[in-house]
Amino acid sequence: MRTHHWQKSSYSSAGNACLYVSVPDNATIRLRESDEPDTILTTTPHALDALIRSAKSGRLDHLGRA
Repeated sequence: MRTHHWQKSSYSSAGNACLYVSVPDNATIRLRESDEPDTILTTTPHALDALIRSAKSGRLDHLGRA
């Protein structure tokens, strides 16, 4: 198994709810949460940028409503 260099998000607190990021190459970004370190989300820089822009603009706000 390949070892990844994981960096803790600067927005994560000292508790257990931390987000970690690994960027093994220019085309791949890996994300994991400290509570589930074996579950890794793999995406591209473009797709992650689109998700972040959508969340910041409010286009995903309806997803949090019951």
